[in-house]
Amino acid sequence: MTWLDKLEKRLGFIAIPGLTRILVGFTALVFGLAWLMPGFISMLNLDPGRIRHGEVWRLFTYIFIPPTLSSWWVLFALWFLWWIGEGLERAFGPFRLTLYFLVGMVGTTAAAFFLGSEFSNRMLMASLFYAFARFYPDEVIYVLFILPVKIKWLAWFFGAFLLVGFFMNSNSYRMSLIAALSNYLIFFGLEIVYQARHRHEVSSRRRRFEVQSRSETEPLHKCAVCGATELSDPNLDFRVARDGEEYCVAHLPKAESAARS
Repeated sequence: MTWLDKLEKRLGFIAIPGLTRILVGFTALVFGLAWLMPGFISMLNLDPGRIRHGEVWRLFTYIFIPPTLSSWWVLFALWFLWWIGEGLERAFGPFRLTLYFLVGMVGTTAAAFFLGSEFSNRMLMASLFYAFARFYPDEVIYVLFILPVKIKWLAWFFGAFLLVGFFMNSNSYRMSLIAALSNYLIFFGLEIVYQARHRHEVSSRRRRFEVQSRSETEPLHKCAVCGATELSDPNLDFRVARDGEEYCVAHLPKAESAARS
């Protein structure tokens, strides 16, 4: 029984079935209100200063802020969130998906309060995408509805940008990034390390096998005249002539004669 199984036995009541559908619904509502009331989104941001002054709803409402106010792109973003959410709930189950999301919220909030991060819900949603890529790496999505791309390649592509940012930015940014993606690291970190070690062990065993195979099938001695080897005839003796070539005993006199002439 894993630690997640034990947690589910104790805290199973926190599971929220259809979590991402709820996210999609409230995000669509916020998008509509933002069109009707310019400035409405500023009331929902994860702003540590305002939270300290009593606006505690910001601890939760920031997760419903749409990634864009473009009607076309927000429809795509909400569809995509719905799609990966349904896949994650099938793979994770309601409890683990809820816990994964809550841990991501805690990490994002900690990054904002203690490290000044302005990731808001971007990394939280990105963590859902990376989890989906772990479970469904070969799922295909059509970029711009034209170009078919596997989810794993998109994950590697965006992960490369995060990695560059990790090394190019300050320590505060690095810590913020780790905190914001803490849910992914907690849920998949050990698995990633184990798989990396396993691949290394498999690669090492394969190299050793190839070396042993070569040593067993490649001859040490080969006659330059007839091509005989100790593998083709274990009773043969081989000598090196004056010309530097190796010969079986039967062809060695001819080689010596040719070298003297």
